Amino acid sequence: MFFYHHGVAIQPSVARSGRTFVARVSILEEDGEATSLGDLGHFANRQSAYTFALRCGAAFVDDEPMPRPPCKLVSSPANPDGQHANT
Repeated sequence: MFFYHHGVAIQPSVARSGRTFVARVSILEEDGEATSLGDLGHFANRQSAYTFALRCGAAFVDDEPMPRPPCKLVSSPANPDGQHANT
């Protein structure tokens, strides 16, 4: 679904990654130029990721600072036997 903000089409999307949802957004300028902002953050549910992607798209169009995602995922190093360090 596209949303229009100041004449610019914003297309938020969400992808599943393991147990989290990844926010993404694509922007189609009036002149036809397309921009993808890539993975914007990980979220516990689809609706939060979608809303965040929409906010990021609007901030990009308005030339404002991008919102910060609520958390950052850090992978734990694996032990030589293949088990995670915190298990």
